[in-house]
Amino acid sequence: MTHSRPVPTPYGEGRLDLYVARDATATLLLSHGAGSGVDARDLTALAAALPRQGVTVALFEQPWRVAGRKIASAPPTLDVGLEAAARVLRPRTPLIVGGRSAGARSAARCATRLGAAGCLALSFPLHPPGRPERTRVGELAAAGVPTLVVQGERDNMGLPEEFPEQTDLAVVPAADHGLRVPARAPVSQSEALDLVVEATLEWLVREVTGNP
Repeated sequence: MTHSRPVPTPYGEGRLDLYVARDATATLLLSHGAGSGVDARDLTALAAALPRQGVTVALFEQPWRVAGRKIASAPPTLDVGLEAAARVLRPRTPLIVGGRSAGARSAARCATRLGAAGCLALSFPLHPPGRPERTRVGELAAAGVPTLVVQGERDNMGLPEEFPEQTDLAVVPAADHGLRVPARAPVSQSEALDLVVEATLEWLVREVTGNP
């Protein structure tokens, strides 16, 4: 079952696309990055697969994207949008917040305020490309809830080995920041996305729902 809801914010109207699970045990609210919308490959893969496993997925399109702009608005506006989406969503099951890239940063900043049970960080931008000294590890650690980072092996905004040792980390072989894999990678694009789904589901069962 899929439907959309408008999300009013001080910065314009956002949109929630809902993929509702029967007898849901958790709700996963995901926002997108600065370079793409909710049609990103990892977000759509999760929205397609997780409802069959009892997890409702809500994809939040930020107002700047809904308005057709090409440049993302400032980070604080993303947090305002994500919090507004959570209010509209009002889940009756444990809420997990997450997103990809800039959306992952926003989720980490908002998780505690939203009372989230967990945070899913897809392609977390640990630092700007080529600037490892400008680390955002503190932002990730401040989520304050169980957090899974799903990172491409070739992500130029944070290689898996650059994350702290205690990070709960799932690595997608040969994948870049967009979790895209080259044609001659050891896994196909479909297999890479299956890994994203499987790692997310395993983490949700282990850390949030407790249901096998």
